[in-house]
Amino acid sequence: MALDQLINQPAQSAELSQNSKGKSQNYNSKFKSDLRQRCYQLSLQVINLTNYLPNKRSTWVISDQLIRSATSIGANLIEARASSSRLEFKKFYEISLKSANETKYWLSLLKDT
Repeated sequence: MALDQLINQPAQSAELSQNSKGKSQNYNSKFKSDLRQRCYQLSLQVINLTNYLPNKRSTWVISDQLIRSATSIGANLIEARASSSRLEFKKFYEISLKSANETKYWLSLLKDT
């Protein structure tokens, strides 16, 4: 996947069905599983991308931070599953969101350098 595609990949909206509680719960479960899988695929794509970058010090520093932030997204989602409280669960999701924002920053910086 190209660098521009990684940066500008549109966020898919989660439209919940109002018809039945069972349907929306099933959708939520599928969405969470799909989200974890997409984060895992993003991590693999970022790792693969960094293998093709020039071997310069500045690129190495940016790619190191990029790998850390991109892999942190999925790792925190997995940690959230093992949380002991709802508050802890929310905190892991907040950290994932922050890591996603950081990843977008590093991808933009990499694109512009």
